[in-house]
Amino acid sequence: MESVVGLHVIERVVLLLLIMVAGFAVLAHKLKVPYPIMLVLAGLVLSLVPHMPRIPLNPNLVFVIFLPPLLCNAAWSVSWRDFRKNLVIISLLAVGLVGFTVWGVAEFSERFITALDWKSGFLLGAVLATTDAIAATSVAKTLGLPRQIVDILEGESLVNDATGLLALEIGLGLLESGDLPTVETGVVRLIYLIVGGIGVGLLLGVIVARLERFVDNGPIELVLSLIVPYAAYLAAEEAKASGVLAVVASGLYLSRQSAEFFSPSVRLQVWNGWEAITFMLNGIVFLLIGLQMPYVLAGITDYSMVSLVEYGIIFSLMLIALRIIWVVPAVKVSNFVARLKGHKEQICGRETFVIGWTGMRGVIALAAAVSIPETINGLEFRTRNLILFLTFSVILVTLVVQGLTLPAVIRALGLAGDHGIEPEERLARRIALEDALKFLEATRSGKNEAIAHAYDDLIDRYEHRLADVSDDEDKERSATKAEVYQELVHAARGALQVERRALIRLRDEGSISDDVMRKVERELDLEESKLDLKIA
Repeated sequence: MESVVGLHVIERVVLLLLIMVAGFAVLAHKLKVPYPIMLVLAGLVLSLVPHMPRIPLNPNLVFVIFLPPLLCNAAWSVSWRDFRKNLVIISLLAVGLVGFTVWGVAEFSERFITALDWKSGFLLGAVLATTDAIAATSVAKTLGLPRQIVDILEGESLVNDATGLLALEIGLGLLESGDLPTVETGVVRLIYLIVGGIGVGLLLGVIVARLERFVDNGPIELVLSLIVPYAAYLAAEEAKASGVLAVVASGLYLSRQSAEFFSPSVRLQVWNGWEAITFMLNGIVFLLIGLQMPYVLAGITDYSMVSLVEYGIIFSLMLIALRIIWVVPAVKVSNFVARLKGHKEQICGRETFVIGWTGMRGVIALAAAVSIPETINGLEFRTRNLILFLTFSVILVTLVVQGLTLPAVIRALGLAGDHGIEPEERLARRIALEDALKFLEATRSGKNEAIAHAYDDLIDRYEHRLADVSDDEDKERSATKAEVYQELVHAARGALQVERRALIRLRDEGSISDDVMRKVERELDLEESKLDLKIA
């Protein structure tokens, strides 16, 4: 009976979380605020409401349940070419900045926060040194940051887990034994974390890619794609390597291979399924961050609220300053390496500031802080609660304050992107359409008049689409073709809407079943998805 009651409690908690995620996400859309920020603030406000159900953050829940699929989704969206292109700056941020942050926090803590000595400060720095892949992906894309900045932030947050995990291990060991490991030991451990994690992820990716070629069923493929990140994470953790890097490696590999083993219909189903899954998990994660305020404050009795707020603000500003101080020379080094290779400088001064301003922390940092043991060497670790509060403060400042100011910063720096077709996208569309036209022209020859007429109609459609994305010297002709294509798309969309209304009318009259309606409706949905959605 107790288990049934416990199950009902879990059901109510999950239902409450999902309702809040959906409701506040709608509100965020109306207010044009990134939904992760809205959910954190909503959770913070709700945590202060009397009799509100308390939902503690279990670090195992974050690292084992939420983290693998969200990281996998982020890895699938990363461009391998752009990752390699930005490898120097990503490495400087994912490795160098982590070490610099840990050292800077340790030095600052010992001098300005009396309750934290250098060792406790080192541990706090390790907790906060890594940016959050979930926060970076969710907020940066929502705000419309320039593509290169998003690539760098995603790459940094996906890779820096290995160095952050190593720093956390060293920090805990430092408190237990009092000694820092040798440089050789640290380097060997870091190499094993990276190589071991990537190796496990790639091995699993190769195996799954081979199995995928024998499966062509949307629901089955979705389940398999959901199994992969959990399998990669758990296997790497069992091998004492980096579970996050294993998930990232498998996600990157399978993302590139999916163009060959996914059929078009399966790809639509899998992507739609993952979009819903990641939105739901992301929403719950950010909501849980805000709901932790009572637990963060519960164990702190030695400080007044005024002192705590001062500590939180000063510490957050210090952490932001550390990032900006490191990013400036890191970008210079990255641009210097690019010039040595004969490339143009990759990152300008305005982009440098945005990269420095977007070091967002999230649930990973909070879970790491919660995972710190309450006792070390049999003695109560009294500064754990202060570390937890400072971590929570940094998350609020970097995610909420920096996140809300990013649009203004982007506009002030003139980095607001043009939402038209990018040169690479235009090139891809043009070449694909030109090749398709060559195929149609070659296939039409030798056909009878009726079939040739059908080919002419199809070729005409392709020519209109080509005109919409080409840079023909005959501007007047190209503009006319593009205008005709836009009108064609408008007409096609209107016709599809008429078809939908007819289906609904037939269903309501009882002339067709719901099954028949859904089947035809899906075909209309797929047809509409092919149309150029650039038309407002």
